[in-house]
Amino acid sequence: MSGTSAIATGGRRRSGSRLGWNLLGLLVFVVAGFPVYWMLNTAFKPAKDAIDPDPSLLPTGLTLSNFSRALDIADFWGPVGRSLVVSLSVVAIGIVVGMLAALAISRFAFRGRKIVIVGILAVQMVPLVAMIIPVFLLLNDLKQYDKLTGIIITYLTFILPFTVWTLRGFIVNIPKELEEAAMVDGCSRTGAFIRVVFPLLAPGMVATSVYGFIQAWNEYLYALMLLSQEHQTATVWLGNFTTKHGTEYAPMMAGATMMAVPIVVLFLFVQRKMAAGLTAGAVKG
Repeated sequence: MSGTSAIATGGRRRSGSRLGWNLLGLLVFVVAGFPVYWMLNTAFKPAKDAIDPDPSLLPTGLTLSNFSRALDIADFWGPVGRSLVVSLSVVAIGIVVGMLAALAISRFAFRGRKIVIVGILAVQMVPLVAMIIPVFLLLNDLKQYDKLTGIIITYLTFILPFTVWTLRGFIVNIPKELEEAAMVDGCSRTGAFIRVVFPLLAPGMVATSVYGFIQAWNEYLYALMLLSQEHQTATVWLGNFTTKHGTEYAPMMAGATMMAVPIVVLFLFVQRKMAAGLTAGAVKG
C-alpha cells in the first residue's frame, strides 16, 4: 500500500509541476502576444475608436480604411522596396562572410585566434547609439552618406559579429572526423565542406539569416540619421504618421501591420529549418 501511495503522490506532484509550467508558458505567451494583438486590433478598428480614452479589448467594428489612409499619407512601396534591398543584401553578404570567418575560427589554428574571438564578443557589447557620430563621419568621408550602400555597410558592422559567433557554434558541433573521412575518400577540403559540412550547417545558416533579416528590417535609428526622406526605409516611413497635429494611431498600426507581413511570410517558409537551427547549436561550443 505504501508503494502505491508513493507512486500516486509522485504522479500528483509531476502533474502539478506540469500544470504550473503550462500556466507559466501561457502567461509568457499572453504578455508577448498582447502587443501584436493590440496592433492588429487598432489597425482594423475605426480611427475614432483608436483614440478612445476608454478603449475596448475586443474589436467593436472592422474597417480597411486605415490601410488606405496609410498608403495615402506617403509613398509606401518605395520605402518597403528599399528595406527589402537593404535587408536581403545584408543577409546575403553577412551569411557568406560570416560563414567563411566562422569556419576559419573554428577549424584553423592561427596566431591571435583567441583575440579575434574576444574582439567579436567585445564589439557586440558596444551600444549602437554610441557609434552614430563616428559612423556618420566615416560614411561622409567615403561619400556613402545618404546611400543604400552606406546603410548596408553600417548594418553589416553590427550583424556580422553575431553571425560569426553563432555560426562558429554550429560548426564546432560538427565533428571534424566527417570532413577527414570525406577527404580520405578523395574529396578536397573544399569538396568535403560543400558535401558534408554545408548540409549540416544549413539549419544554423537559416536561423542566423532570419535574425539578420529581422535586425536589418526593423532598424530605425541609423536609417533615420543616415538617410534622407528621399531614401528612407520602411521603419522611418512610419514616422510620417506623427505630425504637429498629433499621431494618427490607427493608420500607423495599419502601416506596422503591413510592415510585419514580410517577416511573417519569411518565418512561415523557414520555420522548420529555424527550429532545427535554434536547437542544433545548443549542446556545446
